[in-house]
Amino acid sequence: MLSAFTARPIIELKQRDRSRIESILAYGDRVLVGLNTGSLRIYRVNDPPTPTPPDSEPINSPSTPQNVPENSNPAVTTTTTTATQDGHPMPKPPPAKPTDLLREVEKFSTRAIEQLAIIKEANTLVSLSNYAVSLHDLQTFEPIEAPLLRTKNASTFAVTSNIVKDPATGIPEIISRLAVSVKRRLLLWSWHESELSPEVTEIVLAESIRSITWASATRVVCGMNSGYAIADVETGNVEDIVGPGAIGGAAGGQGRFGAVSVAGMGYMGLGGYMPKPLSAKLANGELLLAKDINTLFIDDSGKPLEKRQIPWQAAPESIGYSYPYILALQPPAKGSLEIRNPDTLSLLQTIALPGAASLHFPPPTVSLAHAGKGFHVLSDRAVWKMDAIDYDSQVEELVKSGMFDEAISVLGMLEDALLKNKRETLREVKMQKAELLFRQKKYRDSMDLFNEDDVDAPPERVLKLFPKLIAGDLSGVEEEKHDESEQESSNGKVSSEQETKPDATEVASPPKASGFAKYLMGSRKLNPETASITSSKKGSDDETASIKGKPQDDHSQSEKDLMASVLALNSYLAGARTRLQRVIDPTTGKLKPRKSQSGSTEEAFKTLLLSSPDEGDEQLERTLQSTFRTVDTALFRAYMYSRPTLVSSLFRIPNFCDPDVVNECLLEHNRFNELVDFFYGKKLHSQALALLRRFGSPDEPDEAAPSLHGPQRTVEYLQRLPPEMIDVILEYSEWTLRKDPELGMEVFLADSENAETLPRDRVAPFLGSIDPKLEIRYLEHIINDLNDRTPNFHDRLVELFIKQLVDTEKERGEEWDALMDRLVRFLRESEQYGLGKARALIPKDDAPFYEAQAVVLSKMGQHRQALVIYVFKMQDYAKAEEYCNLIHKTQQLPQPTAKTDDISSSQPGAEETPSIYHTLLSLYLKPPPEYAPNLSPALDLLSKHGSRLPATSTLSLVPDTLPVAELESYFRGRMRSANSAVNEMRVVAGLRKTALFASQSLLFLGDGIPGGKGGRNRRVVIGEERVCGVCHKRIGGSVVAVIPDNAVVHYGCLGRSAAAATGAGVNGLRHGSSRTMSPAGESVRSGYGQWGGRVNG
Repeated sequence: MLSAFTARPIIELKQRDRSRIESILAYGDRVLVGLNTGSLRIYRVNDPPTPTPPDSEPINSPSTPQNVPENSNPAVTTTTTTATQDGHPMPKPPPAKPTDLLREVEKFSTRAIEQLAIIKEANTLVSLSNYAVSLHDLQTFEPIEAPLLRTKNASTFAVTSNIVKDPATGIPEIISRLAVSVKRRLLLWSWHESELSPEVTEIVLAESIRSITWASATRVVCGMNSGYAIADVETGNVEDIVGPGAIGGAAGGQGRFGAVSVAGMGYMGLGGYMPKPLSAKLANGELLLAKDINTLFIDDSGKPLEKRQIPWQAAPESIGYSYPYILALQPPAKGSLEIRNPDTLSLLQTIALPGAASLHFPPPTVSLAHAGKGFHVLSDRAVWKMDAIDYDSQVEELVKSGMFDEAISVLGMLEDALLKNKRETLREVKMQKAELLFRQKKYRDSMDLFNEDDVDAPPERVLKLFPKLIAGDLSGVEEEKHDESEQESSNGKVSSEQETKPDATEVASPPKASGFAKYLMGSRKLNPETASITSSKKGSDDETASIKGKPQDDHSQSEKDLMASVLALNSYLAGARTRLQRVIDPTTGKLKPRKSQSGSTEEAFKTLLLSSPDEGDEQLERTLQSTFRTVDTALFRAYMYSRPTLVSSLFRIPNFCDPDVVNECLLEHNRFNELVDFFYGKKLHSQALALLRRFGSPDEPDEAAPSLHGPQRTVEYLQRLPPEMIDVILEYSEWTLRKDPELGMEVFLADSENAETLPRDRVAPFLGSIDPKLEIRYLEHIINDLNDRTPNFHDRLVELFIKQLVDTEKERGEEWDALMDRLVRFLRESEQYGLGKARALIPKDDAPFYEAQAVVLSKMGQHRQALVIYVFKMQDYAKAEEYCNLIHKTQQLPQPTAKTDDISSSQPGAEETPSIYHTLLSLYLKPPPEYAPNLSPALDLLSKHGSRLPATSTLSLVPDTLPVAELESYFRGRMRSANSAVNEMRVVAGLRKTALFASQSLLFLGDGIPGGKGGRNRRVVIGEERVCGVCHKRIGGSVVAVIPDNAVVHYGCLGRSAAAATGAGVNGLRHGSSRTMSPAGESVRSGYGQWGGRVNG
């Protein structure tokens, strides 16, 4: 049980005093006591003595008393005595009195003083006596108004003081109000800044008022026999509080507590007794209404709240609220005070107070809810002051009792300033509760609590709950041989409070029991007070719920429990990993940039994880890396035990798993696919590729890892490696190229950034060492597809082509011919290889290489030698003609016109450089001595390309014996070409004349478009309101100039506008105006005609 308050008697009437205490009022260090005789006693409360532990006695003389220290409190009662100078002991000083009677006002009232209150701002004491309310001076206790008018037959009253802003000025002021119940009437007085207002507000309710409680500054709750109502003192509106059960119901109606209800009839049978409607103001604008054993929670507007009823065993005599607990005083016959949690409604403490009859609370303040945490309890003969225990001690006591839910609830209600470290305390309590839930086999709830943002339990603490199979060295679970002794030591503990009070009826957290004690407890009925708490621990009170290596009762059940706990652990570890990623980059292992905002994730997680939140970034980084390693390694173990298929997903992302643990575990379980993924994630590429080569290179698949057989996995792995790993790529790609060259080449030919950025100067020789064909394929890829213009690669490809062709010339076939075509095409298209080196490599007298020689000679500009090869060695006249066409296009010679042709024919010196067709024709008609002339291809060339062959040089090559009829096609082509040139010149001349005519027409007549250019023949109309576009003055009779856009300016402004304007536009204006003048260069004066006349530009 909790010790939230301690009862300290401060006033006790002496036996000879026949008076009885009826009411009290406590404020400051004063306590006013109203007696049944009408007398008023004023007490001063003294500070409680500070207990000082007695000093230890000397070893050599146990009976010799010690001297009292100088700084000790003489009022403290101790068990030692003080020695005088002569050695004789002197008696201990008498204990200090808790209160001193300052004054007694005997004739304060003629009857018993039933109720007392103060209005501090007005220095006024309010009292209820003889069924009337009176006002007295708080200092002299002289009556101010006794009795207060209209308060005859008053039954109770209530006082409140609040700070309210003046609606007119906005200045805050203190307004105190007094509510008095006189039968059905509710009378209201108010004090504004200590001045009593003469106005009295009266509100009439349905029936007599028995209790009054202020809900807010302007609302008051009135309790009646039939129910409750809330009244607004400003508007006078009264609303019935309607709620479920007995409390709700319209005033005056027949509710559960009405005179004709079932409960009411029962009370009517007991002499007409009707329970008093009780009410108390709680925190956060809530109120508690109680009638008999039924309760209802409402807000300050009278709306019911969704809360269950307080499980009282008997109807309380009085209720109240002392931050943060609900108080209920049982009838004087029982004499006990119950303290409950307003959140869980659980009974936390019961204090025995013999004869206690009522509660007294100090006036509530508007600043802090906990300002009035002390209260008083009074009986007929005594007054107890209830002192609150330190809140940290209360929470610690709840935790020691195992009442974690209550501790969390209390911590949630308390303000941060009332605790040393509320955040850390709440976090620790929640972690202890999570551990308890884990022992109760509520694994999911436990891990969810561990994983909450405000808890964020350290992974080391969570992993201690698991065996070494999951937690490794962090496991806190002992071996099997220690299980039995641990169970006996942990289950044999019984609460000392339960031993002293075996018949206690209110227990907030049942103690743990085992064996025979558990059997006995199982036959006892549960108290409804603690049914909700006890049910959460049912069936799991013993410590054996912790996960052990192998429980004694049933191995299969242990496996199920372990599996369930590990599945729940997965969610916690995933959440912890997510939080770690907020502050540290899992890829680099470096801290992320700090956030400047207060309460950032990084600072919060830093505080939760580290014992020293102020350590440097380097130490923080190392600590977070260690924590990350712990989380990832534990997550790997958990996946391996519960969900092995998820291991690969963990390895595919950056992680901090311990390589030794992972390697050992995966090898033990033959999980080689996951091991490869792990090696890749940890950048242990050599180990991964060695493992792939081990299982992939054999001819037969290994039973341990059949999916790794063959080069497919190795190729996929190599394709993901960056170019910096070229040594590893070349080392482990060799066996794939030898086993499957087509698949192995995907490492270097794939359409990926990694493959395209590999160092080509190392890849090409490596492939050539395996197979020249692979090198040829790679060089063609980088030259043709990737457009690599490195000369060395081009030379190497030419060399490989020629070498491959020479070596396989005896095996000529389609493949050889295709390779030759690739060589010729490459020689023709590439511009980067060395021509001299290529010519030296090509065999001179090998017929298949003639075309390659011709291409190289063509690249060298030796077109005649190239044509010699086509005409005489290859005797392929079509290719020779095609070659000439290609060279003619590349030379881009201008088309000869008829005029130039005539000139050229008349000037033989102009044909110093013959065309490529002339060279070919000369080879046909005047070949070298060893070859005979060939007229057939020559005549075909003349007929097709006669226009490109000048007549003088061409006819000089034609043999004299050749009939003219054979040259008909040549002459036709020459004449057609000349006629085409002449006709083209005529068409061009005609077009130029048309363009000239259009320009002149535009200049003189304009374009004919409205608002467009008018030409020199345009007209401009000048009216009276027309102004100059430069000086913005009227044109008047001045000389004007017309601009091409028909704008009119003063002739004098034309020059100034050129200086004021910017750019070429102004210059255009100047030149344009000059162009728009008349041919004679005269300007026009507008005054020479009437306004609106025509003005020539």
